[in-house]
Amino acid sequence: MPARTVFTAILIACAFGARAEDRPAPSRPNIVLILADDMGWSDIGCYGGEIPTPHLDALAEGGLRFSQFYNSARCSPTRASLLTGLYPHQTGMGGLAESSLKDQAASDAADGYLRYLNRRCVTLAEVLAPAGYRRYMAGKWHLGMNERDRWPLQRGFERFYGILGGTTSYFRPAGSFGLYLDNDALPPPAESAYYTTDAFTDRAIQFLHEQKSNDPFFLYLAFNAPHWPLHARPEDIERFRGRYRQGWSVIRNERLARQVKMGLLNEKTVLSPQDDGARDWSQLSPHQQDQLDERMAVYAAQIFRLDWNVGRLVTALKEMGCLETTLILFLSDNGGCAEPYTDLGGGRQTEINDPAKAGAVSYGTGWANASNTPFRKYKATLYEGGIRSPLIVHWPHGLRTPPGSVTDSPASVLDVMPTLVEVAGATYPGTDAPDAPLRQAGTSILPILKGDARDGPEWFFWEQYQNRAIRHGRWKAVRPAQSTSWELYDLDTDPVEQSDIASGNPQRVADMAARWDAWAAAHLVLPKRKPGTTPAKAPPTK
Repeated sequence: MPARTVFTAILIACAFGARAEDRPAPSRPNIVLILADDMGWSDIGCYGGEIPTPHLDALAEGGLRFSQFYNSARCSPTRASLLTGLYPHQTGMGGLAESSLKDQAASDAADGYLRYLNRRCVTLAEVLAPAGYRRYMAGKWHLGMNERDRWPLQRGFERFYGILGGTTSYFRPAGSFGLYLDNDALPPPAESAYYTTDAFTDRAIQFLHEQKSNDPFFLYLAFNAPHWPLHARPEDIERFRGRYRQGWSVIRNERLARQVKMGLLNEKTVLSPQDDGARDWSQLSPHQQDQLDERMAVYAAQIFRLDWNVGRLVTALKEMGCLETTLILFLSDNGGCAEPYTDLGGGRQTEINDPAKAGAVSYGTGWANASNTPFRKYKATLYEGGIRSPLIVHWPHGLRTPPGSVTDSPASVLDVMPTLVEVAGATYPGTDAPDAPLRQAGTSILPILKGDARDGPEWFFWEQYQNRAIRHGRWKAVRPAQSTSWELYDLDTDPVEQSDIASGNPQRVADMAARWDAWAAAHLVLPKRKPGTTPAKAPPTK
């Protein structure tokens, strides 16, 4: 691994001046919540991927992996649920957050689609504060940026370093999608070697080392990697250049074989057919194959660098003497992102690694399909490829499951907050007063972490971009946008959702559809617009 930047070195040197190895362990666990951005279910090594992720793999080997953990299909909705324990619409985040400092919510938007985190919800940071936790955040917020009262420090965090919006240049964050320290905008970084994934970790470690008290801490490290644009350090890209010339079909088959061997999937699991939009690799020209190899190499480099920074954070926790008493959770906010791939003609893809380019330059449907192996579809859809996340839990002093275990118990991002509130000994605010916070929708997974079964949740619900889905036990019903019919799948026998059995189970489909309708009416999913207003402008497709 190359030498750290001067910026990193200065931060670490300052941090070690405030090291606290001799502090006694807190009576309650420290909490570290690490979120990857647009990373597929199968990208990291411990979920079957070929990308070297030794530090995440080590956390999995000493911890617990979930094979059926669900997100909310897109960036902002998942982050809202993760930090509140509520369905995204309840928080005002039924869609993506504001896209700039001048971007106001549509005047006809209903309460579920405000595009910023409302005040009927409380965040993890807000609940952990009265319990005596120090609260730090580094990385991507994406829960409201137009008004200051929507920013991290106004939602319970003590320190913040990162970006408020949904995307940025990894090398030169600037403008509306530039960097903030606490409530202050920062100038574009002057360091030639600046890279967001490294810098977010620098600050996270710095925040921990600056803490002088023995209070337990909550660190939320929300990487923007591997979200587009395709920006990675050149030396990292070179590790992977040429690795993907064999194409996505080969990669998918290799990943599935490893997943079955790891016990993440049943040995009878088969690959879903190639998603629409993913061309057959053999039909591509050598030039197109080379371009797509480069795109996947950059994406892999982004994940490789993310993992290296997880290792840096783990090392810092060890040096502080608190790794054993720290609860670490790692997950992704949605499945791999199938942004379109365009053949750019002759020559190199000049937009890749251009610090000035922060637009939707991604790796395309074929690689997204591979990222979500073995499932179908991708981010923003409600098939398994869009809503399954890896979840690694590492907690030496708290886990009661054998190291390296895999649990098949279904859970979701809604369950994270009630779990962390319970392990922290915090108290969720009362919900009886008219203006009180909404009651949590999630259920603690602490029984699973203790090696026991938990009661519920029996039902899982989703809505995004007018796509609908509901799961009850082994049964999952999906109604894609623009369709009037529900599909039905038995996830026990068909986890890749290829055999629609709705026609043979009309009563089950009708019951699940009615249940979804009742949920939507009770959780601000409908209406999308205030009554009596004209239709709002359609949202972006990704």
